[in-house]
Amino acid sequence: MLDLLVKNATLPDGRQGMSIGVQNGRIAEVTAGLDAPAHETLDAGGYLLSPHFVDPHFHMDATLSYGLPRVNESGTLLEGIAVWGELKPTLTADAIIERALTYCDWAVAKGLLAIRSHVDTSDPSLLAVDALLEVKKRVAPYIDLQLVAFPQDGLLRTQGSVDNLKRALDKGVDVVGGIPHFERTSEQGAASVKLLCEIAATRGLLVDMHCDESDDPLSRHIETLAFEAQRLGLQGRVTGSHCTSMHSMDNYYVSKLLPLIAESGVSVTANPLINITLQGRQDSYPKRRGMTRVPELMAAGINVAFGHDCVMDPWYGMGSGDMLEVAHMGLHVAQMTSQKGIRDCFDAVTTNAAEVMHLQGYGLEVGCDASFVLLQARDPVEAIRLRANRLQVWRKGQLLAETAPVVAKLHMAGRPDGVGFLL
Repeated sequence: MLDLLVKNATLPDGRQGMSIGVQNGRIAEVTAGLDAPAHETLDAGGYLLSPHFVDPHFHMDATLSYGLPRVNESGTLLEGIAVWGELKPTLTADAIIERALTYCDWAVAKGLLAIRSHVDTSDPSLLAVDALLEVKKRVAPYIDLQLVAFPQDGLLRTQGSVDNLKRALDKGVDVVGGIPHFERTSEQGAASVKLLCEIAATRGLLVDMHCDESDDPLSRHIETLAFEAQRLGLQGRVTGSHCTSMHSMDNYYVSKLLPLIAESGVSVTANPLINITLQGRQDSYPKRRGMTRVPELMAAGINVAFGHDCVMDPWYGMGSGDMLEVAHMGLHVAQMTSQKGIRDCFDAVTTNAAEVMHLQGYGLEVGCDASFVLLQARDPVEAIRLRANRLQVWRKGQLLAETAPVVAKLHMAGRPDGVGFLL
């Protein structure tokens, strides 16, 4: 007997009337019209059953700290970094943990069950590292939390940063991070990429580098990152995040850059909500959109994912942990409004993001973890359009969250009373 049978579901690839059988926390059967005994049966009603959402780029040590110690009045990246610098001396582990756990509750309710969070290693005390390692342990039953050692103040421009980063990795942080464009010179930036990739190769770790989060078309550290990935045999284990300078680069240079990235197996994570907010701030008009070249990267065979990046922190005062909101912004900024483009944006917050994080057991195939979300939508396009309600969220066969269906009923003269439709 199955533990759970989900019937009459639509899958992201368009298959309808599908049944998912779950046994011991894993998917045991995927077939149309399956009618088998189960301890629990759920009729999906034709709604979309998707693998859970994945956020491959976030800053959980700063989340929900908006207004502390002051608001970022200009809304710029550099003032956000300055505000974070002012907040860091007053941080406590308990406060970081409390805010992070609150955000994780939000995430589960939104069907977001895997998050890669960068954690600032610039403070020699590694307070934020210890706090998020504790959070990782506490949320393990319901969220895969992957941590990136992130030298926010620059690896080479700040004394002791290399040692801090290595100590964070020794404590159990999963991924090597960096911010080469924030070093004092381009040469130092390139040197930091080389050093960090060598650390990752020696330790057998993944790499996720804040790369070229700038409007400067000459910020080209993604090129160095791709080269080092190939030189050190890190293909498939490296991600360049943001890469916003690519939006402003010369087209001929990009025509050479894209094949290099593809050959190196480097993934790219764009952050639509934050890239469109922070970039182009020094432009008058016309203003650059700032987000990297998502459709061109995808067309070159490069894995592209979308991250949320920030929620209510010094850099961004909005957000709720909704990856469909991220996909919605992404398709607008990248002008990916074809049916395929919209579906590609759905993939960017599900399967593509799972590839960035190297998640094991992800998907809706037999043998995968029974971790999925039932959306109040008929397909991925409608899910993004409506930022669809999460009817139920499951993790390895266990129900974690549910929300009642949302239907608007109209009571207007000249219209049939009580007509309902999805919001």
